[in-house]
Parts: sequence; structure tokens; C-alpha cells
Amino acid sequence: MKLQSFIEVQPGSHFPIQNLPFGVFSTPEQPEPRVGVRIGDFVLDAAVVEEQALFGPHLQGKMVFARPALNDFMALGRPAWREARTVLTNLLRRENPTLQENDGFKARALHLVDRVTMHLPAEIGDFTDMYASREHATNLGTMFRGSENALMPNWLHLPVGYHGRASSVILSGQDIHRPRGQVLPPGEAQPVFAATHVLDFELEMGFFVGPGNALGHPIPIQEAHEHIFGLVLLNDWSARDIQRWEYQPLGPFLGKNFATTISPWVVSLEALEPFREPGPLQDPEPLPYLRAEGEWGYDIRLEVQLRGTGMGAPQAISRSNLKFMYWSLPQQLAHHSVTGCNMRPGDLLGTGTLSGPEPGSYGSLQELTWGGKHPLQLQSGETRTFLEDGDQVILSGYAQGDGYRVGFGEAAARILPTVEGFSG
Repeated sequence: MKLQSFIEVQPGSHFPIQNLPFGVFSTPEQPEPRVGVRIGDFVLDAAVVEEQALFGPHLQGKMVFARPALNDFMALGRPAWREARTVLTNLLRRENPTLQENDGFKARALHLVDRVTMHLPAEIGDFTDMYASREHATNLGTMFRGSENALMPNWLHLPVGYHGRASSVILSGQDIHRPRGQVLPPGEAQPVFAATHVLDFELEMGFFVGPGNALGHPIPIQEAHEHIFGLVLLNDWSARDIQRWEYQPLGPFLGKNFATTISPWVVSLEALEPFREPGPLQDPEPLPYLRAEGEWGYDIRLEVQLRGTGMGAPQAISRSNLKFMYWSLPQQLAHHSVTGCNMRPGDLLGTGTLSGPEPGSYGSLQELTWGGKHPLQLQSGETRTFLEDGDQVILSGYAQGDGYRVGFGEAAARILPTVEGFSG
């Protein structure tokens, strides 16, 4: 029998009982942020469930849900995560009267999503962005170095990444200002200080680290999945002209540090378990510390929509899938920690841009317009090479089950003009 909630969930909703993603929210009546799960158009307050002493031995007395971030819950590990998911699922089942028939409990525990304010789900100590899509790396390498040298010699041997800026990770719905920095205009010998003319999005996903490891003790590849709490949508905005001037020899810096947008709901690996599948064939075979047993690809359908100021509705401009990603989530985490780097609860890793094999599945304007050479035609009659002020970019994604979806909602932001008053 299909698992059903006593709360009505519309067909096509990203948030049926099979999902129950975790997030941090507040209400006008109770402005202190705390942890909840999304079910249809409601948020179930996990802190209220905790007060009722309904959780089992892994959570009893821990009081991790009346907190403004998921970090303490993430730190407990998978047995506690599974226990929370099981208890909350059972409370919401159609045949369970515990919550359904207790009006006082229901009034305290369930909140219409339109009346809640969402917050960042974690206190993010560190943010690392990977470069794990072979299609994306090949596309950019072809543009910059030609097809014969598209992939750098190291790319097929290790997950490439860079350390990002955790302080500028923001929640969906928060708009961003066009950044300024040093750029080298075409044909010029000297840089100038200017607002970026080549502002781009990057279609990514991110995952949060759970328990983590002690300094000096790497996370073995066979245990890496036990340290992955869950996934979010992620847009690692890029100022391509700033990045182009600064990135040699050390890589991204100001071209990336001004904003990274994530979705508010963290979807657990348990909810995504039915959608696991083999990842791409890895040739050459990775070194032993990166050889992961099992299937660690995920069939998660991803979409990018763009809405300019003159558009009545957003337009889909790219459709991709997490299953195309070459380096798996466990491989990314195992590689990150192999030096003994200590990963901590709430750390965030981005996958890097998730491009598919076809032009319509490319995950950035850099690829969709091939560096601006082939402008994107919009239904409004406008064209885009890169983002303009007023443009809104909306990432969404879901995994399709049998009669239900496990979705991520949206990661959206609008581009505002550059902040005036600083001359550089």
C-alpha cells in the first residue's frame, strides 16, 4: 500500500510524506528559529515533537530541534537521522491518530508554509565547491584550451575543488548585487575596476556534512556516505571576467566569493535511496582510496529558469540531471578529507556545475551561449549572453517516484544593480 499522509498533498508536490526534508524556520508567534520538516503546504515543528518525548533512544533527551541550525542534529549521525525520519513519518501517516486527532498538538506542531520564515539550515563553518561534472569541465576546457586539451591531466584522477566563502552562502529569495572588481577589458593591457559584465549562474547541488572526522584521520571511502546528511540545490554565482583575470595561478577568488544561493530544505539520503543508480564509468580506475562500492549516482532532474524584467513568466533554459556527475558524493568527501582535513557538522560541499551531454542540458550561460558567441533567444524576444540587472534565476529539482516526487523546492535570486558609492 502506498504510504500516505493525513495531510493532503497535491499531485506533483515536491514534499510528500516520502520526502520530509529538514529545514530551519520561525513564525510570527514564535520568532526563535527551530527545526522542522516540510509536508505538502505545511511545516511540522520537530521541536514540538521533541517536547512530547516521542523520539527514541538515539534522540531522547538530546534536544537538538529547538535550535537555530541543524548542526547538532547532523552531528549525531545516521542512526539518529533515521530515527527522526521514522518517528516523523509515523506521526504523519494517515492511519496514525496521535497527531491527526489531537487538536492541541496539531495546532502547536503544524504551520502553514506561507506563514513561516525560512532560515539557513546550518551554521556553515566551511564551504568547498567541486568541479565534478566531466561535461562541464570538458566544455570549459574546450573553450579555453581547445578540444585536444579540454581536460587537465589531473581531472580524471581526482575530484578538483576550491575552498569557497561560507559567509556569503545565502538562502533562496535573497537578492544579490552585481559585484565589482578588477577586470581586463578585451584588447587592453591594463586592468580596470568595474562592475562585472559577465555575470553567470551555475546549476549545482550541495550536500551537508554530518558527524565528520578528527584532524589527521581521513574519512574512508566506504564510510563516506555515513557523513553525508542530505542535499540542497546550489547556485555558485560567477563573475566570469573577474575570475578570468584573477584565477591564474591560484584559482577562483573574488569571481566567486560574493554569493552562493542554496535552497532551504535539506533532502536526506534516506529519501533519495530509491533513486540511486550507477554513476558514469570511471576510466582510468581511480586510486584505491577513491574506489567506492555500490551505486552512488542519483536520478535527480534539474532545471534552470530565467525571468527578465520584461517577461511575464520564467522560461526554462536548461534541464540536466545529477546522474551525469562523474565524481560521486562519497568520492568528493573522501578526497577532501584524505589529507586528514577535519570535516565538521554543517560543512557544505558543492558539486560544481552539473552539465549534461546535450546543449540544452548545460548548467551555465558560459556553456549555453558558448562564451557569449551564441546568444540565448528568449520567448519574450530578448536575448542573453550573460545575466542582466533585474534577471531572476530559479533552480529547481526533483526525483520522480511511483506516483510521487521527492523534490527540493527552489533556489532563486534576482540580480540587483551594483552598490554605488565605492570608486575602487
